[in-house]
Amino acid sequence: MLLGMGALAGTLAGLLGIGGGIIIVPVLALVFQHQGVESAALMHVAIGTSLGTIVVTSLSSIRAHHRRGAIQWPVFRYITPGIIVGGFIGAAVAEQLPGETLRLAFSIFMLLVAAQMALGNAAKPHRTLPGRVGLAVAGLVIGSVSALMGVGGGSMSVPFLTWCNMAVRNAVATSAAIGLPIALSGSIGFIISGWSAAARPAWSLGYVNLPAFLGIVVASTLFAPLGARLAHTIPERTLKRVFAAFLTVLGLKLLLG
Repeated sequence: MLLGMGALAGTLAGLLGIGGGIIIVPVLALVFQHQGVESAALMHVAIGTSLGTIVVTSLSSIRAHHRRGAIQWPVFRYITPGIIVGGFIGAAVAEQLPGETLRLAFSIFMLLVAAQMALGNAAKPHRTLPGRVGLAVAGLVIGSVSALMGVGGGSMSVPFLTWCNMAVRNAVATSAAIGLPIALSGSIGFIISGWSAAARPAWSLGYVNLPAFLGIVVASTLFAPLGARLAHTIPERTLKRVFAAFLTVLGLKLLLG
C-alpha cells in the first residue's frame, strides 16, 4: 500500500506541483489506525511522516521541472523566508490540536481550495505578483497552513501564483520548488514537537515514522519525473480541472470519515 501510494504521490507531485501530502496524510492515517496507533497521536504521525516524504519527493520533482526551465527562481527566492518561518509555526500549532480537529480542518481545507481552483481563479490582466515583502507574507501563510496540514503547499501556492497571472505550468513547477522548504521546516518541527510524545508507533523519529517514510519515498522519487512530463503536455484548463476534482474527492472522503 505504501509503495502504491508513493507512486501516486510522486506522479501528482510532478503533475500538479504538490508534495503528495493531500493523498499521503489520509492513507497514512488509515494505515496507522489499522496498526493500532492511538487516536491522540495518529494524525500527528501521519502529517509529520507526510512532510518528511515530501522533502525527498520535492527534490525529484524540482529536478524534472528545472530541466524544462519552468521554475520561476526569483519568486522562490523571495517567498522562501516566509515559508520557513511559517513551517515551524504550523508544526507548533499542530502539536496543540486534537487529532479529530486536525482531520476535520484538513478535509475542509481541501474542499475550499478545490472550489477556489474550479470556480474563482479567473485572473485579471493587470494582476501581477506582489513585491518581496508581499511574497514573504504569502510564504508565511502558505508555510504555516501547509505544515499544519502536512502538505507541500501546492494546494495553496498553485492557486495563488495563477491568480497573480503566472502560467499554470510555471505555477506548478515553482510550487514544486516551494514545497521543499515547507516540508523541510515542517518535518523538523514535527520531529522536535513529537520527540517525547506518547502513543507513537515504533521506529518513529518524533512524529515521523521511518518505515512508512522509506516505503513511500522509494516509489515517489521514481514517479515524480513522470508527473512533470505530463504537466507539460496536458492543456492548462484540463490541468486546473484535474487539480480541483482531485481535491474534492479526497476532501469529501476524509470529511465523511
